[in-house]
Amino acid sequence: MKKLLPFFKPYKVQSVLGPLFKLLEATFELLVPVIVSLIVDRGLGERAADFTYPDANRGYIVRMSLVLVAFGVVGLVCAVTAQYFAAKAAAGVSAEVRGALFSKLQSLSYSDLDGLGTATMLTRMTGDVNQLQSGINMALRLFLRSPFIVFGAMIVAFTIDVPSAGVFAGAIALLSVAVFAVMLVCMPLYKRSQEKLDAVTLSARENLAGARVLRAFCKEEDERRLFSERNGALTASQKFVGRLGALTNPLTYVILNLAVILLLRVGALRVDSDRLTQGNVIALYNLMTQILVELIKLANLIVTVSRAAACGSRIESVLSMNSSLELFPEGGKEGGRVETNAVETTASEEPPLVRFDGVSMRYKGGGANALTDISFTVKRGETVGVIGGTGSGKTTLVNLVPHFYDVTEGSVRVDGKDVRAYDPETLRARIGVVPQRAVLFKGSIRENLRWGKGDATDEELMAAARVAQAEQVILGKGGLDAEVEQGGRNFSGGQRQRLTIARALVRKPEILILDDSASALDYATDAALRHALASLPDAPAVFVVSQRTSAVRGADKIVVLDEGRAVGIGTHEQLLQTCPVYKEIYDSQYKDDGEGAAS
Repeated sequence: MKKLLPFFKPYKVQSVLGPLFKLLEATFELLVPVIVSLIVDRGLGERAADFTYPDANRGYIVRMSLVLVAFGVVGLVCAVTAQYFAAKAAAGVSAEVRGALFSKLQSLSYSDLDGLGTATMLTRMTGDVNQLQSGINMALRLFLRSPFIVFGAMIVAFTIDVPSAGVFAGAIALLSVAVFAVMLVCMPLYKRSQEKLDAVTLSARENLAGARVLRAFCKEEDERRLFSERNGALTASQKFVGRLGALTNPLTYVILNLAVILLLRVGALRVDSDRLTQGNVIALYNLMTQILVELIKLANLIVTVSRAAACGSRIESVLSMNSSLELFPEGGKEGGRVETNAVETTASEEPPLVRFDGVSMRYKGGGANALTDISFTVKRGETVGVIGGTGSGKTTLVNLVPHFYDVTEGSVRVDGKDVRAYDPETLRARIGVVPQRAVLFKGSIRENLRWGKGDATDEELMAAARVAQAEQVILGKGGLDAEVEQGGRNFSGGQRQRLTIARALVRKPEILILDDSASALDYATDAALRHALASLPDAPAVFVVSQRTSAVRGADKIVVLDEGRAVGIGTHEQLLQTCPVYKEIYDSQYKDDGEGAAS
């Protein structure tokens, strides 16, 4: 839990004042049995044979009763104040932790996010943080108060009568063993229970996201069965650890009630021998009752804190992660170049904007390379098509340019500099990325397009939309202020793709990556988009990833991938003559219409 301590710094005053006021309240509570003892012994005097108290000092009783009322009022004020500070600290710390988790997730690489999984991240930021907040709230209120009353009551008991106080010491020792034994067993079980919650969250998320697919394939019953299994495993785990945690209360009651019985016996014998007064016995009983109440609270606190500690360790595991992306220090190593496969340029030629030098890449945990020995260059204003079968490594290749993943061998260079030597934000500010899945965010069209450039004017936004063939989409929805629902569900697939292309173009990137981002566009719109991109005054270097030869045939260079290897690099005409894989793809798409179909 050490990594979570810095989050208490902005709330250190509240974190100190909360327990402090609770201790003040506890001090007044400990004095109550002593006051009651004085009322019995001094205020009432000796009881007569007719069960009356003829020697009662009524004035003393009234004064002591007013003292008890004053203690109650002050204790109430202290309790309310302590609750306020504890709640403020707990809510503030949980908000800070949630913000830190979100920032950490934003800083992690694609590989790290792939390893964590969406369901796990959601559980960390919701359920785990909520459990942590509950644990902090209860800990600030009871972690010092309950032990203070338990041991304070024992000390007060020793000042009243040492033999009777021995009962307190024995009971507290037994209770400590019982409570902490349950806590040590429960903590790892709570952690495993939260991991099962990840699986339930994953199942719910997948079903919500893929509801249409599930119904199309009539898989509702299978998914209900799978969810029921995961939910059952979570329920069984929670019931088991809940039963163990529930043992704390009965154990506490049994030990404390036996201690009360023993205390009354010892007290009665000592009263009978005139070594103890009736008021002292009442005070000792009240102190034992206070211990009983506080240990029940402490037992519940232990259960809550155990759960919070398990969640806290899960949160820490994320906060302790560092991005796995390799970054070279300023002025340091820039990565090796594989000169044997590199495509060199002469002094008279324009230097390439992007260079792949003998690049190989393997995903974390992957058995084989996703890419192997890829080398080519891209000049400013050039369009490079990337084509290949499913799983051939097309998306992996373009994801290396903005340094979303690290290469395993070789290097990717932008402007002659290894991407690992760039600050990621600086590098990505020069690149416009349109991913395979067109993602829009809840808000307005204007807010979504300004992700490309925060201070873009409406004219700049509409100019980008015209190039992306999205102008009519915007006008048809009512303009830039039109609402975008969550995930852009009020737009069609093709409309979302055009808006995401416009978003990338708003920043006027030097490099534009279109990762199969025109798959939902008709041929006419796709052709108009490619023509508009080529007509830009400061045309970017464009990577077009597609499985359609019609989308890449006009490119200056086409990279053909097959099982992660570049089996052909050249123009459309060259590859038809020299690359069997490309010719096979082309023929499969146009074998009936011939050459003219692709024009």
